[in-house]
Amino acid sequence: MIKNFDIIIVGGGAAGFFTAINIAEKNPKLKIAILERGKEVLSKVRVSGGGRCNVTHACFEPNELVKFYPRGEKELRGPFHQFCSGDTIEWFEKHGVELKIEEDGRMFPVSNSSQTIIDCFLKATEKLGIKVLTGQSVQSIFKKENHWKIDTQTDNYATEKLIMATGSNPKIWEMLQEQGHAIVSPVPSLFTFNIKDSRIKELPGVAAQVSVKVKDTKLKSIGPLLITHWGMSGPAILKLSAWGARILHDKNYQFTIFVNWLNDVDYEDAEKILKDLKQEHAKKAVSKKSPFDFPNRLWESLVLASGIDSETKWADLSKNQLQNLTSQLTKAEFKVNGKSTFKEEFVTAGGIDLKEINFKTMESKIHENLYFAGEIVNIDAITGGFNFQNAWTSGFILAQNI
Repeated sequence: MIKNFDIIIVGGGAAGFFTAINIAEKNPKLKIAILERGKEVLSKVRVSGGGRCNVTHACFEPNELVKFYPRGEKELRGPFHQFCSGDTIEWFEKHGVELKIEEDGRMFPVSNSSQTIIDCFLKATEKLGIKVLTGQSVQSIFKKENHWKIDTQTDNYATEKLIMATGSNPKIWEMLQEQGHAIVSPVPSLFTFNIKDSRIKELPGVAAQVSVKVKDTKLKSIGPLLITHWGMSGPAILKLSAWGARILHDKNYQFTIFVNWLNDVDYEDAEKILKDLKQEHAKKAVSKKSPFDFPNRLWESLVLASGIDSETKWADLSKNQLQNLTSQLTKAEFKVNGKSTFKEEFVTAGGIDLKEINFKTMESKIHENLYFAGEIVNIDAITGGFNFQNAWTSGFILAQNI
């Protein structure tokens, strides 16, 4: 027996729920269903932001906000003028969820729990009579006359309007390819760098404000870098991984980075600072105390890597040692050998080609009554609540149009 709905949303994640709720609020008469392949809905929301759910970012100017999207910057400008971070805050407040801004601009529910967001969505779908159907793994989608037919492992559905909100799901991308859509092949986006190097081996947990460059490319980034058991992470590294998703994939994740531990101080200025320190602290041991704004342990490690032993005094530094230390501080070379997924926040670059979507409505340019929300399209952002903001914005625009 075929189950009929006015609107079917495939994908029970953030984008799917937000879209469904917004459609139902604007038109309560519509019969709406969300199909989710897993046993549980909103599982990515649950683990996001370390279980606190980084709902959005406190960046309220659309032209600034788009700069956090390595893919989608141009396309999102219009949509963000319709529904931006401020609108997200207002929407959640209206639905009983208060958000707070942290120092770095990330925004979380005041409760500090992603369950608050999940409960908000589940309560709204129940109140609005939206059917949430789990264990519905879609096997095929096709258009018959003016309806979409969706077959899952257990059921058959028909709907006038079909919304795809399945995130990075290769099986669904394949089905859409069969329907004539072009897919930009997926590559990982947010990831950390695997680096085995004696200079950082004993320093997990040490952080510094740095600038990082990838050798033989234009890729560079500034921000906090965190040394981990397997290499390097932190915003500076994650930004590089997002902006360089395609380039680093093509290099098979084998490449060299230069780290400037002094952030914006160049070689010449650093050398001058060290020469001044040599005068000022002549009788003190070089390795004992970091003269810069990063931990002593890191300073000690860079001093040793420059061929200066732990007892050497500033006055006894040779010209060669001073130059080595300047290089270690401003252009330390590290070989990257592979990547690791950043927490559970697996983000993919790739998806439905952006040229095939009308960003005023989020409707497919190839098929009438086929819509896209969230990460299924070739849009992704750096970490900080931006990927969720794309989900809310696309869902809102789509709902308004429908």
